[in-house]
Amino acid sequence: MSHLPCPPSTSLVAQLRKAGCVFAEEEAALITATAHTPRERARMAERRSSGTPLEHVLGWARFHDLRLRVEPGVFVPRPRTEFLATKALARTRPGALVVDLCCGTGALGAYLATRQRGVRLHATDIDATSVRCAQHNIAPLGGRAHHGDLFSPLPATLRGRVDVVVVNAPYVPTEQIALLPTEVRDHEPRRSLDGGLDGLDVVRRVCAHARAWLAPRGHLLIQANPGQRTDAMAALTAGGLLATSLTCDDTDTCVVIGQRR
Repeated sequence: MSHLPCPPSTSLVAQLRKAGCVFAEEEAALITATAHTPRERARMAERRSSGTPLEHVLGWARFHDLRLRVEPGVFVPRPRTEFLATKALARTRPGALVVDLCCGTGALGAYLATRQRGVRLHATDIDATSVRCAQHNIAPLGGRAHHGDLFSPLPATLRGRVDVVVVNAPYVPTEQIALLPTEVRDHEPRRSLDGGLDGLDVVRRVCAHARAWLAPRGHLLIQANPGQRTDAMAALTAGGLLATSLTCDDTDTCVVIGQRR
């Protein structure tokens, strides 16, 4: 006999649709499969109907084929960041030392550590809740999450030895924060979104300090918007790195890449 999950009730689908959830059927199915009791399902449905991001309601998010813990208030990994993950993987050799900056859930580091054997993984975030969440996700992979600003909490012994630094830093210009969906503005930390006047404040700081941490021929990969490509590459060059970029038209995403000469 098949033991497939019970389909969501029509009332749950209707509740989510009324709340404006575009993919009400799919979300209802995920809530139904995740909830352990009818009471928990009702609470989850109410939270989602009030605008809480689905991933915060479920307590997990999908990134590639990984299922990652996501706690309330933690930045939710986006499908568009999978482009950055695949480009970083192409530059990650077996046994590489990898650092995931502004890690959030640790999605990027977790992806690299599950796709390439022997990866030695460190992750950092300025938000304590994100660090706790990332530690849960990467500890089974041998990774370690550190609480602090960018490179500062990393062990000093890693300086000049890191093969790949992968970064999904905040890159939304301050004046565009108000244009983001309500569930993002209200439920994800602003400092994980707001990149300053042109969106590149944190990116420039990363670029300014990355060379000291990279191994010879090591790579720094950063997600940005295509319109920020020129300025982001200039920041890489100013930091003493050889700059290139790749763009994904399907997701309107750009990855700028710096390599230590």
